[in-house]
Amino acid sequence: MRLTKHHGLGNDFLVLVDLEGTTPIDAGLAQAVCDRRRGVGADGLIRVSPGTGGADVTMSLRNADGSVAEMSGNGIRCLGQAVARARQVDVLELSVATGGGRRRVSVVPGPDARTAWVHVEMGPAGNRHPRWVSTEIVDGATKTATVDVGNPHLVVLVDDPAAVDLLEVGPRLSAQFDHGSNVEVVAVAPGRRDTLDLRLWERGAGITEACGTGAAAAAHAAYGWGLVGERVLVRMPGGALEVQLGASITLAGPATFIADVEVPV
Repeated sequence: MRLTKHHGLGNDFLVLVDLEGTTPIDAGLAQAVCDRRRGVGADGLIRVSPGTGGADVTMSLRNADGSVAEMSGNGIRCLGQAVARARQVDVLELSVATGGGRRRVSVVPGPDARTAWVHVEMGPAGNRHPRWVSTEIVDGATKTATVDVGNPHLVVLVDDPAAVDLLEVGPRLSAQFDHGSNVEVVAVAPGRRDTLDLRLWERGAGITEACGTGAAAAAHAAYGWGLVGERVLVRMPGGALEVQLGASITLAGPATFIADVEVPV
């Protein structure tokens, strides 16, 4: 089985381009190939299969623990780069069916031969848990919001994201939701109204260096709190993403090709 490996700001994925629809992925396969000691290693496994509902392709994503994820902002950028490479093009417009709804992906060349710059139309943000309100969850938390951008997020406003013990906080807060939630701790950068600093714990993967949907969710929450404008730079340990808010959220950032991988089956 031929895979490609990519990362979006250190959030890494293995991608199977299966445009004939002959190679489904299951929990066992995802766990095996994503294992960082006994497999290839990644935060998740993505399958690109024939499109449904008028989309060009379909995105199926399993986290490193084998669980299904509806959507990934970094993952879908990696998918865009993988499809562009498979088609041997540098520029690509793609409609992608995901578990969180259809997304529009635009791929253009990046700063070097291994990196593409990818825009994703994320659609509108919603709220799966409108009655879930608590600040008694993290020391120093001042505001919380639950945000749905195709997958669930809990955004927590704190003074200093670096001071939060995410290994304890992430799984504890995620477990308060029936099907789990991604957890973001965020602060407005000092003296800036257009920049957020963010750390995150991802459902099914644990602490990661970056999260595209998490960046979109945090920007949406911070805008609702009156802390930022509609154009936001979200800085994470792996790097920064650009978020444009509005009726539909646009996410922009890099996707970097790492390697072609041949996995025995």
